[in-house]
Amino acid sequence: MAGSQHIECKREFKRLMAEHGGMLVRFAASFERNRHAREDLVQDIMLAVWQALPAFRGESSLKTYMVGVAHRRCASHVMRAVAQPQHEELDEEWADDQPGPEALARLNQQQQRLLAALRQLPVGQRQLVLLALEGMSYEEIAQLLGISVNNVGVRLNRAKAALKERLEER
Repeated sequence: MAGSQHIECKREFKRLMAEHGGMLVRFAASFERNRHAREDLVQDIMLAVWQALPAFRGESSLKTYMVGVAHRRCASHVMRAVAQPQHEELDEEWADDQPGPEALARLNQQQQRLLAALRQLPVGQRQLVLLALEGMSYEEIAQLLGISVNNVGVRLNRAKAALKERLEER
């Protein structure tokens, strides 16, 4: 019985990663721009989700639960980085970019601008914008962060204004 439960858990985990893995990658990308460190962070998040799944009680959607796990892992990542400052390496993403059609290059540039502006936001504002971009409702965000739905709206509007301001500076 234990073996079949493990197989079922693995199947469910694979399904969750197929459905929500992209969201976790985007979440990690907003906290870490170095490609190798970001890949490590994504692996840490996925491991944390795997380990946390047995504790899921169904009090929220599975997506909300996974984002909560990802947020805690990213927050820990940021705290470790702040506690142990390292020399910033050259951003390897630029070296790895392959030239493509002009439209693709423009889109990539816009995405990079948005990510750079997003990374400049305080962690709390960054988190709100990311959760909203992932399609989470105000109710889900409020539950995840332990704040009121009205507070989500107020904070999100402030975060959007700050993001817009940073984008206009560029």
